[in-house]
Amino acid sequence: MTDTSETPGAYAPSEAAPGRQLRWNKVPEVTAYFWIIKVLCTTVGETAADLLNEKLGLGLTGVSLLMSAFLAVVLVVQFRTKAYRPGVYWLAVALISVVGTLISDNLTDNLGVPLEASTATFAVALAVVFVVWHRRERTLSIHSIDTTPREVYYWLAVLLTFALGTAAGDLVAEKMALGYWVSAVLFALAIAAVAVAHFALGLNAVLSFWIAYILTRPLGASIGDYLSQPTGDGGLGIGTVITSVLFLAVILGLVIHLSVTRRDVEESAPLTPREG
Repeated sequence: MTDTSETPGAYAPSEAAPGRQLRWNKVPEVTAYFWIIKVLCTTVGETAADLLNEKLGLGLTGVSLLMSAFLAVVLVVQFRTKAYRPGVYWLAVALISVVGTLISDNLTDNLGVPLEASTATFAVALAVVFVVWHRRERTLSIHSIDTTPREVYYWLAVLLTFALGTAAGDLVAEKMALGYWVSAVLFALAIAAVAVAHFALGLNAVLSFWIAYILTRPLGASIGDYLSQPTGDGGLGIGTVITSVLFLAVILGLVIHLSVTRRDVEESAPLTPREG
């Protein structure tokens, strides 16, 4: 699903109309690469969070603080860039996937918040971000992440989608006792339904994008748990180390490919007086 509610302009830097400032989108074009890497990042977020919690000996709270600090550093770099950079952007997504998972896990494991309550809370928080974002910027399109405020809203929304997806995924897989692979199939079918609604029935592109974005989180988490968890718990028993390393390697390969080919880089769009 491609967010096409605002089509980027066709101006190249040397072709810009007089008096019109060019803007540079800070996120990638939504292609098949985008969705593949997004699902891979969500899988890594699930398995890496479990791995770090098990191996570092810092406890869930300590790991959460450490990964949040790493994420903050990377987001500072991301905000300081002038345009989309695949390496920085996808590193931020991978780290925000881990942090989003840890936020949900802290609420459930440390504070005893029921999954139903955390899922509802994250859903409401995400809805509030979208409402404020749209009221202030008049768009939720990811073709328009070209100012600092819009980038703040974007990354806050992304963080909440990961936390929401984690809670919702755990609710389906554990509370409803469907198991990991059944949950993965269920979320994959839900994403397919959104795609059909968008391409065949005309569901709004922005709405389709964000629904699919949310659903990829529990999809990736279910895949990660199915691969890494012990066979006695319904998984394949591959382990968090091998699963995390394997998926990180694939992500790295794809990001290097995109950095070289620039196949997911949108053209610059002219900044109109109304949007300026």
